[in-house]
Amino acid sequence: MFKNSITLCFLMLVLVSCGGGRATKGIATRNAKAANVIARHYENEVDFETASGKLRAVYQTEERTQSVSLSFRMEKDKAIWMSATVLGFPVAKVYITPTSVSYYEKISKSYFDGDFSLVSEWLGTPLDFQKLQNLLIGQAIYDLREEPYEMEQSARGYQFLPEQNVAIERMFLIDPSNYKATAQQLAQAAENRSVTITYSDYQTIDGRVFPENIKIIANEGGESTNIDITYRSVDFNEKVSFPFDIPSGYDEISVK
Repeated sequence: MFKNSITLCFLMLVLVSCGGGRATKGIATRNAKAANVIARHYENEVDFETASGKLRAVYQTEERTQSVSLSFRMEKDKAIWMSATVLGFPVAKVYITPTSVSYYEKISKSYFDGDFSLVSEWLGTPLDFQKLQNLLIGQAIYDLREEPYEMEQSARGYQFLPEQNVAIERMFLIDPSNYKATAQQLAQAAENRSVTITYSDYQTIDGRVFPENIKIIANEGGESTNIDITYRSVDFNEKVSFPFDIPSGYDEISVK
């Protein structure tokens, strides 16, 4: 139940299963054109203090398909909050900061209250807040400034691949029109695990370019999970709060 709930209600959290941190100064890539594209990608990162609104997520595996409506609130670099409903009934809530991960689900009356290290231990691979935020706002999950990348240009856009062999294979595709991510792919061949993230549409809200639709396809051991996310409304820089109280009588989920 824990893994299904995390996948469904955290949406992207378990899929962005790779380590890393904030940017270092400068750009490691030596090719001047590639370095310029990388710089433009970060110059065009959506600027906001808070974001809030509604989104719809459709979660699909071979066994089932489920649609979830979510209210979301973000304080950039500080907090991500989501409240999920199914058929109008509240089912789960999550509150994530750079140092904590808290979650509860009403159907199973269970909760998790810990940090990324505990979730990373359960998944067997490190996670962090920044990568989840980057995924939600259309930025490269890995910081492209931190290590050298090779760039190829095609009709699809600017494609970046690491210059050196890395434990986790990765590909980033940048749109030349807005320098936002159009696709990202991470793969661990030895574990038969991969995740592909595509951004089919962006929208302009108050002069800010923000994703409209995100599709995530996660494959592990021959099994596939698809998550389609559509932002139905987004408001920027409004006052937000993050109400989160684990109900009494719920069972704590242990990560072993």
